[in-house]
Amino acid sequence: MNGLFFVVSGLWAVAMLVLFVQAIRLSYRIEARSDGLRNRSGLPRYAAMPFTATNYKVARDAETQALRRRMLAYLALVAIGFVLMAGWLATGGS
Repeated sequence: MNGLFFVVSGLWAVAMLVLFVQAIRLSYRIEARSDGLRNRSGLPRYAAMPFTATNYKVARDAETQALRRRMLAYLALVAIGFVLMAGWLATGGS
């Protein structure tokens, strides 16, 4: 049974990382389409995910808003994954 826990935990971790990286990539695409968030310095910077998630300075066109909704869906899946893992651990999953 302990081996199953490690396999499931590993697969869960990979799935959460993949979803979060996809959300970060979408955040960068949203920033590139939004004048208020565009990186004009030429230097790399962190994704402005709090701004894109809260729709602050984000372009209002339909395509950018669709990207934002998809990013929020990925972030929601990550949050749900953490809640499910916490619930599994609370019930003695290991």
